[in-house]
Amino acid sequence: MSTEEGASSSEDMKRKFKEALEKKNAQHRQGESHMDGDSAVHGAAAPQTRREFRRKSG
Repeated sequence: MSTEEGASSSEDMKRKFKEALEKKNAQHRQGESHMDGDSAVHGAAAPQTRREFRRKSG
């Protein structure tokens, strides 16, 4: 196998992977995007307190 054949097969493989990735991403983007929507959850329900760990005494 010459270096030219190796380079062309490598480029061909890269092209195939890129096409497959573009196809996958296109299918993923078909759904409705909710990226700009606002979530109903904005903060924690309980106040944050420092947890205290104690050793077992017996």
